[in-house]
Amino acid sequence: MFDLAVWQDALTTNWHVWLVTVTIVVMAVIDGIQLRVPNALTYPMIVLGWVYSYTLSAYPGWEGLSYSLMGTVVGLATLLPAYAIGGMGAGDVKMMAGIGAWMWVEVTLYSFAVAAVVGGIMAVAMVLLSGAWNKHYAQFWSIWNEIMVVRDPEKLAEIAAERKPSMKLLPYGIPIAIGTIMYFGWAGLLV
Repeated sequence: MFDLAVWQDALTTNWHVWLVTVTIVVMAVIDGIQLRVPNALTYPMIVLGWVYSYTLSAYPGWEGLSYSLMGTVVGLATLLPAYAIGGMGAGDVKMMAGIGAWMWVEVTLYSFAVAAVVGGIMAVAMVLLSGAWNKHYAQFWSIWNEIMVVRDPEKLAEIAAERKPSMKLLPYGIPIAIGTIMYFGWAGLLV
């Protein structure tokens, strides 16, 4: 049964979670359409997360800001290795950093973990629906072999850029948004 008082309380207490939720949904939609998450959304999200943490969070001041900065670094670190070898867009990395700026370390790590599972499921579904299992299976092992043999992130990024036009791309902002919102719901952050 819908209880208006419960939802009003949730919006008052967890308004920042709802703001992050709406923001990442917008980012995911744009990523789905344009295959990019725009800086016009990611940078303000990060900076406003720092401002929120310093001023309005449960730990205002330097303590909140330090939690926010640590969350930002963790958000960046989750996807930076994939970005460094050309397997991820910079916007996706900054999207995770924005989540970290607002939600701090623990929530960001859980968000990333759920997003990784969602992304894996979506990738497998895309491969199965394309009907080109053998092609994608061979590409996977080719990429894995390149990572194991080449080991130079710059060279791997060059190889990935050359291969990109022939690949079916997953706009990773979508699994990030779905995974993050799923975690928010599971953790009770939306109510």
